[in-house]
Amino acid sequence: MTCSSCVGRVEKALLKVPGVSAVSVNLATEKANITAIAGVAYAMLAAAVEKAGYAARAIEATNTVPVTTGLPQWWPVLLGAFLTLPLMLPMLLELFGIYWELDGWVQLASATPVQFWLGARFYRAGWKAVKAGSGNMDLLVALGTSAAFGLSVFLLWKHADHGMPHLYFEASSAVVTLVLLGKWLESRAKRQTADAIRSLNALRPTVARVLVDDIEVSTPVGQVAVGDIVVIRPGERVPVDGAVMEGRSHVNESLITGESLPVAKAPGDNVTGGSVNEEGLLQVRTMAIGTETTLARIIRMVESAQAAKAPVQRIVDRVSAVFVPVVLGLALLTFLGWYGANGDAEQALISAVAVLVIACPCALGLATPTAIMAGTGVAARQGILIKDAEALEVAHSVTTVAFDKTGTLTEGKPSLVAIEAAEETSQEEVLLLAAALQNTSDHPLAHAVMEKAREQSLALLPVGEARALPGRGLEGFVAGRRLFLGSTRSMNEENADPGRLRSVACRLAGEGRTISWLLEREQMRTRVVGLLAFSDTIKPASYVAVAHLRELGIRTVMLTGDNHGSALAVAKELGINDVRAELMPGDKARIVQELRLQGNIVAMVGDGLNDAPSLAAADVGLSMSTGTDVAMEAASITLMRGDPRLVADAFDVSRRTYSKIKQGLFWAFAYNVLGIPLAALGMLSPVIAGAAMAFSSVSVVANALMLRRWRGAATSPN
Repeated sequence: MTCSSCVGRVEKALLKVPGVSAVSVNLATEKANITAIAGVAYAMLAAAVEKAGYAARAIEATNTVPVTTGLPQWWPVLLGAFLTLPLMLPMLLELFGIYWELDGWVQLASATPVQFWLGARFYRAGWKAVKAGSGNMDLLVALGTSAAFGLSVFLLWKHADHGMPHLYFEASSAVVTLVLLGKWLESRAKRQTADAIRSLNALRPTVARVLVDDIEVSTPVGQVAVGDIVVIRPGERVPVDGAVMEGRSHVNESLITGESLPVAKAPGDNVTGGSVNEEGLLQVRTMAIGTETTLARIIRMVESAQAAKAPVQRIVDRVSAVFVPVVLGLALLTFLGWYGANGDAEQALISAVAVLVIACPCALGLATPTAIMAGTGVAARQGILIKDAEALEVAHSVTTVAFDKTGTLTEGKPSLVAIEAAEETSQEEVLLLAAALQNTSDHPLAHAVMEKAREQSLALLPVGEARALPGRGLEGFVAGRRLFLGSTRSMNEENADPGRLRSVACRLAGEGRTISWLLEREQMRTRVVGLLAFSDTIKPASYVAVAHLRELGIRTVMLTGDNHGSALAVAKELGINDVRAELMPGDKARIVQELRLQGNIVAMVGDGLNDAPSLAAADVGLSMSTGTDVAMEAASITLMRGDPRLVADAFDVSRRTYSKIKQGLFWAFAYNVLGIPLAALGMLSPVIAGAAMAFSSVSVVANALMLRRWRGAATSPN
């Protein structure tokens, strides 16, 4: 494909295949994403693409080593320049007052291979477009250069015996060479936009050392099974996702998470395939292989985002669909206008050729996808995974960010700081009963309770029929007693009377503590057994993140299931604008919807299972990868480490990417809006028009590539 007209033709051809419901073709990546019912074979899709005048390969086939001719890709450009330079020489010498003319037949001999050998690609692609009932850039180039070449041949034949007029072989040859140069530079630039995918693929080791009967055996990574023990020596890449069984080391995860400093690893810690073991020998139990590894998922997400089509691109595609027919019409009007004005067919034809040559839909088609590829690629290197182009486009206009508190703004590793018991109950009993319930949970508060129980060497009681109540707490039977552990809101819903503990809870909440109530459900009532107070540390990066959002003009809201006192204390310290506390998961989603109905573009940031509904309800959902898989699936942007500064960085890279898209589209339209009238008025020669056309595509792609220099605020360590 050479321009967005080609994209439209391929999409239409694929949509005609029975069973295909949606198609998105990307000019920059040269890939098609197709949604179809079961039974639609690849052969049917490939046949439709070939009927439209193009060739298709299954993506798996593109992973094979391409067949090369042994010649560098720039050889047609070099040969074209070598054959065109003698034709351009008289024009260049004229600038120095030297008048010299190359023999007409020599000009024909030099221009013919450029026109019909090096330029054959334009004829082939243009003819296929005509057969498919549409037009593209190749058709414009083929028509324009053929007209200049044909006029020169006619003049050479007509005046062969009496005086040689000016011929236009240099125009046709120079246009072909310049367009080839532009396409070569463009393809080089497009390859650079895909650097993120290549660098991620390069992280995949091919061999792993598997421990078999205490002997290290080198095995292809594809043959490693879940549960195998893999040995990783200092300086080697980690081949699989797994948990450290033996050894201590520091692991460099910068190319996966964007974290600049190596991370300490000890037994029990997880390691990610593709990261580098810096110093110690590690033995790792394999937990994920192949397509299920974190690195494979990252690559899929980046590829998906780069292949997707942003909403603004659909508008461009509609413009491009009528672009070529309009240009052909303008070229015809230019010819008729000049010929009608002075009867000079030669001048009329040259002006029409200039119109055909300068009108290039390439830049229009490349402006959006190249910016998205560059933006998503550089974001991935900084630890920000953007799932789709629409999320990248929407994120630039976010006006309100809603944060979950625990694990997002705070460390998510609370400690148990106070235990208060009701009458006829001891603090030790409260801790013993709470620990029995929390032993079934993986919640951060549960870890804090279990840590305190271990410190006091308590023997855990068995629990029966334990179950989690999402957004409310835990319940189960301990020592024959039906117990419930939940928030203040849940305690109020149970109509339990806290008695003297109410004032204690108010004091602790005012100090920013998170309160959990231990209740016993009896036949006629629910009574309070005691309360537990937790303290969670605010992440140092949260201060920077909220301040950065404030600088970007974005309002902040905290949505949490925690009590009002704890939520207000954190919000006041961070400078968050609005706080909504003691919320159920459904409440968070409802508030997000309310904020949207008020005219806000809302982003939700969370990491837990209970954040999934609100992440899905927001215009843009951002999930911490330190959280649950459900939250990451519901979010459209995943932050590869628990650093809230990445939230502001995500909006920053979105704004910069969208700015590049607008700049690219502006310049693409500007080239045509200014260039076509100048060409029609005879103020641009076909040579200058060809150079401008080539420069337009290259400049749009080069401008998008400037995004690769972006660095987020979270790049530096805390």
